[in-house]
Parts: sequence; structure tokens; C-alpha cells
Amino acid sequence: MSFFGKNIKKIRGVKGLSQQAFAELFDLKRGTLGAYEEGRSEPKIETIIKIANYFSIVIDDLLTNELTVNQLLKFKGDLTTYAEDVKREKFAIIPCITESTANDYVTLYNTESFIKELPTMQLPVNPTKEFRGYTVSNLEMTSHDKGFYPKDVVVGEKVPPTVIKKLNNGTLVLVVVENKLIFRRLYVLKGNAVLRADHKNIEDSSFPISDIKELWRVRYAFFRRIPEFGDLVEDKLLLIEKELLRMKEKLR
Repeated sequence: MSFFGKNIKKIRGVKGLSQQAFAELFDLKRGTLGAYEEGRSEPKIETIIKIANYFSIVIDDLLTNELTVNQLLKFKGDLTTYAEDVKREKFAIIPCITESTANDYVTLYNTESFIKELPTMQLPVNPTKEFRGYTVSNLEMTSHDKGFYPKDVVVGEKVPPTVIKKLNNGTLVLVVVENKLIFRRLYVLKGNAVLRADHKNIEDSSFPISDIKELWRVRYAFFRRIPEFGDLVEDKLLLIEKELLRMKEKLR
């Protein structure tokens, strides 16, 4: 009785391979491999040799002994690198704008060679999307000792121009506009992008949406200190109070 079927099934288990993936390694059909594993069919000698060589297993052992997991892990070749071959989750490599590169970024933001020279960070986020990191360099986004301080880092996801109008008011964004790089909250009013700081002494900046060269919606933030998490109800009341004051000032 051949142990070939049982052994290749055990190999697949150790390697974490599906029948389809294993079959493709040796130019087999998945159904053919299934027949081997169930003992309904015997492989050609060429197939046996390929599998034995690939995993550095003695052909006689592959055919005449029921191999254990420990035995399989001791074989030289591909199986001994199993831990290295495990599919690792690919982290997104994110270019990061620092205080020293911010001025250059506003003119070279669309230059691939410049972007490649920026320092990078890696995060377990969707690698198919485009992200940009930014090191905070001012106190515009602080309020009542809360918010973002210099050296904090935010990570934004790129927003297509056609989607900007659909963003919720108050969304944290990083914007390239009129040779400026601005990190604030976005409010869309009558076709204009109003960029508002959390600091009460900073005036709003307003630009036509069509003037925006790049906009990144902030998705993640990294603080150089442990943030103080205040009362959420108190925070909401402060925001409402702030907006009411703004409305009163506009009505004057």
C-alpha cells in the first residue's frame, strides 16, 4: 500500500497549502491531486520525483512510510524554511512629510523621485490605497491644551478631487493649496474649501475647491505623549459653544 496520498496531504497541512496551490506547483489539476490523496489514483513516477525533490524527501519514505509532522520539519530544503515562507501581512510603506521637507513638498508633491526620498513609515493598513504621513509643526490644531502638538504624526488617505465635496464638515485633512501645506479641519461652503484650525486665534483659510492640488483625509494619529482623554460630553459642549460664537460673530 502506498502512503503517497496521506503524505502529500500532510505536507499540505504543514505548508499551509490548499489543494489548488499545491497542484499548481507541480502542473497538476486539483481534481487529480484529490484523487491521489484519497487513494483513487496513483501518480506517474515523474510527479513523484518532482514532489520528492521539491521538498527534499527520500522517494522511498514518501511512498512507503506515513511521515510525521516532526519528520517533515526535519527534512532539508523547502520545508525547513517553513517559518520564513509563511505569508507575512504586507504593511503599507508610507512616505512622511517632516518639518524640513514640508516647504519642498508643496512644489514637488507630484514628483515621484522626491516622494521616494522622503522618510517612510510602515503600518498594517490597506497597501492598495495611497497614504501620506505628516509631522505636525505648529499649534494650530490645539484647543484647551488638547489636540495636536509639534512632533505628533498624522497619516492621511488620498482623496480624489471628485470626492472632496462629499467629505463631512469637520474632517481632519492635510491639503496642498496655493504653495501651502495646511493641516486643519475641512468645511465645504458654496464650492469653497474652508480650512479651520482648532486654535481659536487662527483665522480660517478659504480656497476654491478647484485650487486644491492634493487632499489627504487623516485616518490615523500618533502622539508623542499619552493624550488626556477628557469627558466626551464636555468636549461636545465646547464644540457647540465654539460654533455658536462663530455664528454670532458672523451675524454682527
